[in-house]
Amino acid sequence: MENINPIGELMQSTMDNVRSILKVDTVVGDPIVTPDGITLVPISRISVGFGGGGVEFAAKRIGQERPYGGGNATGVKIDPIGFLVIKDGVIRMINVTPPASNTIDRLIDLVPQVIDRVDSFIDKQKNAD
Repeated sequence: MENINPIGELMQSTMDNVRSILKVDTVVGDPIVTPDGITLVPISRISVGFGGGGVEFAAKRIGQERPYGGGNATGVKIDPIGFLVIKDGVIRMINVTPPASNTIDRLIDLVPQVIDRVDSFIDKQKNAD
């Protein structure tokens, strides 16, 4: 008699369902082009929590199949954080979340602006030469 534990199947089924929800399109949305030529790309943050467990109960008689009980839970949270604004080849990030509360978050918020300034500086240097 083969003793198969269904927790693996249960967890695999749940992960397949979560995988179908979480796609790149969920994080980086479809671009929206305005009549004046500005492109907006929605950006979201996704948080996922997953847990599961199970137990095999003792059989009442020797050789009898052991009863199994188990379950799992998954939580998915999708938060819009902002828009990438593309206009005339310049990309900016407009946040819809509260301002950054720590140094790392502030640095991440400044990255697009720093890249734009470095690009414009390099272009000016090339034009000067």
